[in-house]
Amino acid sequence: MFLAIVPAYNEEKRIGSVVQSLFEHVDKVLVVDDCSEDNTFEESKKAGAVVLHHKINCGQGAALETGHEYARRNKAEYVLHFDGDGQFDTNDIIPALQKIKEKKADVLLGSRFLDNRSKIPWFKKYILLPVAQQVGRVFGGLKLTDAHNGFRILNINALKKIRITQDRMAHASQIPELIQKYNLNYVEFPVKVTYHEYGQCTVGGLRIMRDLIIGKFIK
Repeated sequence: MFLAIVPAYNEEKRIGSVVQSLFEHVDKVLVVDDCSEDNTFEESKKAGAVVLHHKINCGQGAALETGHEYARRNKAEYVLHFDGDGQFDTNDIIPALQKIKEKKADVLLGSRFLDNRSKIPWFKKYILLPVAQQVGRVFGGLKLTDAHNGFRILNINALKKIRITQDRMAHASQIPELIQKYNLNYVEFPVKVTYHEYGQCTVGGLRIMRDLIIGKFIK
């Protein structure tokens, strides 16, 4: 089974169309509703997804790990991480699945920088993302072209080993750390990202660094 895991928080306007578009490329769609204050849960169900609901807001990392646990219990062979805000292009999914199989990799990591399809805002491209890359190398060790991209595919071997403990956005740096720790094979793959009027801000980036430092040195 190829399972799409979609962490979602207050995405009622977009989640339905995202779920419906995913069904053309995966076997099952799981939405993890992270205690949304809107109708994300209802819209996800209406679109045909399996929906798990957090009773308190735990963060995107925790939502992904909830999805991982579901995938392990249901014996998924591959899982796709896919954001619920409509930024990713579903046309990248099948070529990405073919690539991870062709390379016999455990993890495929999406990258905005391997082609020119993503129109990245200037501040994010030249300030936030370079800082994120350096943070990722310090804490994760992998030399990635795009350290904080939410498009990923994991095979069953990676799914068994990667247990996300960074509940919020710092999970994006923890995953490469775990890939290195368990000596998993990985490949990067070009994906398109379409930016909306909202997104990761400077304060959010600082929070990621804080969470990484706390998680690294305070057990």
